[in-house]
Amino acid sequence: MRQGRLVVDEVPDPVPTSGEVLVRTLACGICGSDLHVLANLDRMVAAGGRTPILGDGLDPARDLIMGHEFCAEVVAHGPDCLGTLGVGTRVCSFPVTASGAAVGYSHTHPGGFGELMLLSERLLLPVPDELPTEVAALTEPLAVGRHAVEKADLQPGDLPLVIGCGPIGLAVIAALVHRGIGPVLAADFSPARRALAEALGADEVIDPALTSPYARWRDVARTPVTPAEGVDLVAASRRGRRPGVVFECVGVPGVLGAIFAGAMRGTRVVVAGVCMEPDRIEPMVAVEKELNVQFVLGYSRAEFADTLRALGAGELAAGPLVTNQVGLDGVAAAFAELRDPEAQAKVLVEPWR
Repeated sequence: MRQGRLVVDEVPDPVPTSGEVLVRTLACGICGSDLHVLANLDRMVAAGGRTPILGDGLDPARDLIMGHEFCAEVVAHGPDCLGTLGVGTRVCSFPVTASGAAVGYSHTHPGGFGELMLLSERLLLPVPDELPTEVAALTEPLAVGRHAVEKADLQPGDLPLVIGCGPIGLAVIAALVHRGIGPVLAADFSPARRALAEALGADEVIDPALTSPYARWRDVARTPVTPAEGVDLVAASRRGRRPGVVFECVGVPGVLGAIFAGAMRGTRVVVAGVCMEPDRIEPMVAVEKELNVQFVLGYSRAEFADTLRALGAGELAAGPLVTNQVGLDGVAAAFAELRDPEAQAKVLVEPWR
């Protein structure tokens, strides 16, 4: 990223310092955060600590090599490394170094849209031999969905509705299916993204242009439940429906207000979409319905590691997420395509192409 544009250029190879490992990028996903940074870095820096995506003193005037959803290969070990994972080992890593630098959002630690990166040795996780590189690179975005589901504090019988089937919504769907929570309802205006939601295990996909997702969700919530579903039948009978959880995975002004208006009383709302603009809600609507709102960001190291484990064990569906793979010359065009929900879902950058 140079002066708000994406360019391909040669830069000096990064040199590992104490405890760091030099790795070669094998595959790196383009994140919605990367799209936000390209379009809004000046405004984000001006806003300071009020924005969730900032590295170690980002300067819009300096070059930035983004990319934090990666699978890489160990090339060399820096000073004071143990060398436990040898040269040639495929690895994933929590994309923050031991020194606190955000890989891909740092001028000192380039991300996966370049050929080489620096990672902290103690944060490296080996990729299981049977796990394809392109699937291993999905560990980071899928961990985001895993974290959102963990923070939802789901109970037996909860009925989830996922609003938005972009990469975050799809990751939430995959995590819900992995947890055995369902049925999972998902809504998106895009036919392509509804198809991906279904491929990842959503039980019912809804086109909001034709059907209110909230009306359909309420109808399903009133469907009689059975003891086998693990629901508290006494509580469900008293309220006349299953408890509901809504995952906001769009991040556009107005969506949260629409969720408040459509939610059932007592609903838990998990906000995973990152809205970069001011928004407006009506607190009285949430008060009257006694809504519980939980904002979420990122994931823990344990959630990241367990997501990679689940992918390696074949427990977590992920393959349908990848809709294109490009070399460095194709990154700028991929960024443009990702702004069209019908064009792409998750694009992987492979610098070696």
